[in-house]
Amino acid sequence: MTRPTAQELRTLLVLAPLPVEGGLFRETWRSHRHWPGNDRPAGTAIFALITDADDGFSALHRLPTDEVYHFYLGDPLEMLLLHPDGGSERVVLGHDVLAGQHLQFTVPARTWMGSRVLPGAGVDRYALVGTTMAPGFAPEDYEGGSVEELVARYPAEADLIRRLVRPHQPLRMPDELTGDPE
Repeated sequence: MTRPTAQELRTLLVLAPLPVEGGLFRETWRSHRHWPGNDRPAGTAIFALITDADDGFSALHRLPTDEVYHFYLGDPLEMLLLHPDGGSERVVLGHDVLAGQHLQFTVPARTWMGSRVLPGAGVDRYALVGTTMAPGFAPEDYEGGSVEELVARYPAEADLIRRLVRPHQPLRMPDELTGDPE
């Protein structure tokens, strides 16, 4: 099997830039059912493509619900998780399960998360992942991280925090996102 390039995936999967967070994405499913007691969709799913370009990372952010990540193609993706109790961990998504990489991983609600393609040899390095949420994602759920506040709270992870924050980006998603399913 020939490995597709990041540009081929962008075209084939009809991916668009993901505002604030970074990377490319497309929503592939939004439930027509609603979460009991409100108008939130019961669930949502997306494709996300993260490259090793200068700005090719998923910025640190947190959500009010769990988010399940699924690894599909490409190079290992390192996730930095900053837990509400002050702890941190690094998780690698990828195909090498014998080396401890995860094909699927659930980020708990209210956990700061950011990710990047692990540094390595080669050109056109990327990770194609998917995420699923229930209840579904809404733009107002997204809370971006402040480098000063996160470094103060998690000093042991200061170097990676600085690499995973876009200092001049807003900390909230726009109300309307592109990338809806066709």
